[in-house]
Amino acid sequence: MEALLKELTGSIVPPDETAMRRAEQRLNILTKPPGSLGRLEALAVRLAGISSTEQPLYGKRTVVVMAADHGVCSEGVSAFPQEVTLQMAYNFLDGGAAVNVLARQAQAEVKLVDIGIAGDLSHPGLIAAKVRYGTANMAEGPAMSREEALEAVLTGARIAREAAAGGTEIFITGEMGIGNTTASAAVFCALEGVPPQAAVGRGTGIGDERLRHKTGVVQRALDVNAPDPADPLDVLSKVGGLEIAGLAGLILGAAAARVPVILDGFISGAAALVAKALAPQASGYMIASHVSGEQGHKLMLEHLGLEALLDLGLRLGEGTGGALCLHLVEAAGRIMREMATFESAGVSGADSL
Repeated sequence: MEALLKELTGSIVPPDETAMRRAEQRLNILTKPPGSLGRLEALAVRLAGISSTEQPLYGKRTVVVMAADHGVCSEGVSAFPQEVTLQMAYNFLDGGAAVNVLARQAQAEVKLVDIGIAGDLSHPGLIAAKVRYGTANMAEGPAMSREEALEAVLTGARIAREAAAGGTEIFITGEMGIGNTTASAAVFCALEGVPPQAAVGRGTGIGDERLRHKTGVVQRALDVNAPDPADPLDVLSKVGGLEIAGLAGLILGAAAARVPVILDGFISGAAALVAKALAPQASGYMIASHVSGEQGHKLMLEHLGLEALLDLGLRLGEGTGGALCLHLVEAAGRIMREMATFESAGVSGADSL
C-alpha cells in the first residue's frame, strides 16, 4: 500500500502559474482601484491557479465529514462522552447538524464517512469505510498500526477521487470524533516540534484543571510513542486519529485531481500538516477558511503557510467554517466573471502617475 501512497503523492503538481498571472491581469483591468478588494483578490488568484482558469466558478460542492472515535477519551480529555460520536453521526445523516444547515445555505452536499466510529450504524446516506472501531489509547501506546493509518489515508484519497469523478468541483473538510482535538494537538506537536502547552486547547469546552490534564496526556502520548517527525505515517499511527488520516488522504486526493479543498478548523489543520508532510505540493490546493477558537490553530496555520479568510471564534468543527467560506469563494468567482472592465464599461482607468 505504501507504493500506492507514493504514486498518489507523486501525481500532485503545483498550481497553474500561467492561470494565476492571467487572473492578476484581469483583476487589474476591472472597474476598481488595483488591489481594492483585498484578500478576495488573492483568493481569486489562488483559485485560478488551482483550477487552471482565470474565471473559476464552482458548481458541485461537497463537505466530507470524516467520523471516528479515539481511545484517548478514556483519559477524560473531553467534556462529552465517546458515544456522542455515534449519536452525532445520525444527526449528520438526518441533516440536523450545524454543518448541514450551513451547507444547505451554501448549496453544498454533506457526505458522512464512517472511517472509525466505535460502533455500528446503518443509513442509506452513509459512506461506510470503517478501518477499525476507533483508535487505541495513545497515552498507553500506538493509536493504531502503520497499516491502518495508511489504509485510512488511501481511503480518504479514494473518496476524493470518486467524488471528483462524480462532479465535485470543490471540497470542504469536516470531522466528528470526541477526543479529536487531543489527537490533533499531538500530531501538531509531533510533526512540528511544538510544545503541548502551545498546541492543546479546550476542545469541547473543558475547564482549567482538565485542560492541564489534557496537556499532560498529550505529553505522555508523545513520550510513550516517540513518533518520528520525519515519517508522517509513523506520527499518524502513534498519536493520530482515523478521521485525521482520512482527511489527509482527502486533501491529497483533491490535490491530485486539481480540485480546491477548503480546510475547516484545528482537526482539518492537523490533517493538512500530514498531507503537506507527505506531499509539499498539496499545500497549493488548500484554502484556510477560518481561525478556530482552539488555542493552537493560529500557530498551526502559520506552520502551514496559510492565512485564514474568516475569524469568527468558531470551534465547533464539522466543516462549519469551511461551509461559510464557500460564500467568499462564490464571491471571488463572480467578481472575475461578472464585473465589468474599464474598457467594457467606458470608465477611465487610473493614471500612471
